[in-house]
Amino acid sequence: MKRIKATVCSMALATTAFAQGVIDVHSHIITPEFVSSLESEGRLMDEGFPLPKYDVESHLKWMDEAGVATAVLTLAAPQPANADVVRRTNEAAANVKREHPGRFLFCAALPLPDVEAAVNEAKFALDTLGADGIKLATNVGGQYLGEPELDTLFAVLNERRAVVILHPHRPEPVNGSVMAQTPLAMQEYLSETTRAVSNTISRNVLARYPNVKVVLPHCGAYLPLAVPRMKSLTPVMQANKMVGDIDWEANLAALYYDLAGAHSPEVIRMMLTITTPDHLLYGSDYPYVAPGVLTQSLARMRQYLTTEPDLAPYKEMILWKNARSLINSCAESDENLQEEQHAASRP
Repeated sequence: MKRIKATVCSMALATTAFAQGVIDVHSHIITPEFVSSLESEGRLMDEGFPLPKYDVESHLKWMDEAGVATAVLTLAAPQPANADVVRRTNEAAANVKREHPGRFLFCAALPLPDVEAAVNEAKFALDTLGADGIKLATNVGGQYLGEPELDTLFAVLNERRAVVILHPHRPEPVNGSVMAQTPLAMQEYLSETTRAVSNTISRNVLARYPNVKVVLPHCGAYLPLAVPRMKSLTPVMQANKMVGDIDWEANLAALYYDLAGAHSPEVIRMMLTITTPDHLLYGSDYPYVAPGVLTQSLARMRQYLTTEPDLAPYKEMILWKNARSLINSCAESDENLQEEQHAASRP
């Protein structure tokens, strides 16, 4: 099944590469089952704002108008409590990918905080449904990325050389008055992403599981500011036995960054202080932003990636080549792993 997944993924992205259209690594699928489950749980407003409407036809219409060849679908926030809803959402995303070859890929959701159930769902999604990666929340019910109990899950993802798309969720605990006054999307989502990634770095999670590649949303959140601070304070923290050794190079090498949100030439230059141009990816955040606004935003990105001399060499890399390379390389590595395991099993 893994070999089939790798082949399908490679075929889809080969089509995209031929068209040289944009690959959008940050878009969301919102299914009726997902909305219904949140409604029954009384959690429709958990993230502080209503879920937008979603249908595949409208998504494709915007993609065609904006020049987006392929979109990677992930489950929106918040995390449903029901594992069956997570499974049905993953199956729905797999159906969308199958029905529109080359136009959609998807990263499967997991029923955390139940680690055993999450491991089983990851195996099913990657091995059977043909998922192109895994979507993880910054936290689910206060269980943050980087926590020791998640090492079992990361070991499975590492074995399968998985791409992980990270997305912020409501912090736990949350200050309701602050959330009402300053909606999560305005600021706290950036803090959430930074908090979760910093937690993984401090425990060397990505250094210990080097085959996992993680895509961070929203222009890397506060990481361009947080990383230098963490590095400068690490010796003090180590002297006080608060953290151990941190392999900065290995941890940062696993991180990729989408440009959803407030991208600009200045923001990209700041991101390049902690990463390299081959780790930058286009992201839209569809359907959370109006299609017309997204089209204008993408046109503005194309414009400055053409006219800014220092950024122009990276235009095609950011718009589609980096995403193709990231997902294809993981698919090909997965196929190679299967060949190695098959050869090792021969008498």
